[in-house]
Amino acid sequence: MRYVSVWTALLLASAATAPTPPARAESPPPAPPRAAPPAAAVGRTWPVGVRPAVLRGWEPPATVYGPGHRGVDLAAPAGSPVRAVAPGRVLFAGRVAGRGVVSVALTGTDLRTTYEPVRPSVAKGDEVAAGGAVGVVEPGGSHCGPATCVHWGLLRDGTYLDPLSLLPPWLLARGPSRLLPVYGGRDA
Repeated sequence: MRYVSVWTALLLASAATAPTPPARAESPPPAPPRAAPPAAAVGRTWPVGVRPAVLRGWEPPATVYGPGHRGVDLAAPAGSPVRAVAPGRVLFAGRVAGRGVVSVALTGTDLRTTYEPVRPSVAKGDEVAAGGAVGVVEPGGSHCGPATCVHWGLLRDGTYLDPLSLLPPWLLARGPSRLLPVYGGRDA
């Protein structure tokens, strides 16, 4: 019996059920091969760690000024690197209300991410790649006390969104990949 991942099984199942296109009398010449987009243009990554603990999730407010949590708090020890989740341009790197803050406009979108409390290692106007360092977690000023954390936010036109929505599902998954049996063929 052979084993394949869940994703491979889904791809095989969808390919098996896909309709066959009608045959053409003449086939057009093949398109030239397309270069793969650079990894930085499509990449997404956690801003801290590999899969940090989410100490507090996103809780959208009912009204613009209502109570809620306009981002997620990710466990991160003081001094650990904070990385850009996606490629973009630094809009702000400085202090706000006594805390270090970095804000990045994501390339090709109307989205921006924010990270705090961060001691910035970038300046306004800098280009950052997905996974590129934007600073380190500051030792004080965290609202997760006594633990330190990074508050990660996501905005579109002044509206807060769930920042976890930027990450692909496989980065959010907990636990190891599962293998599924494939039936058929000589191993069946």
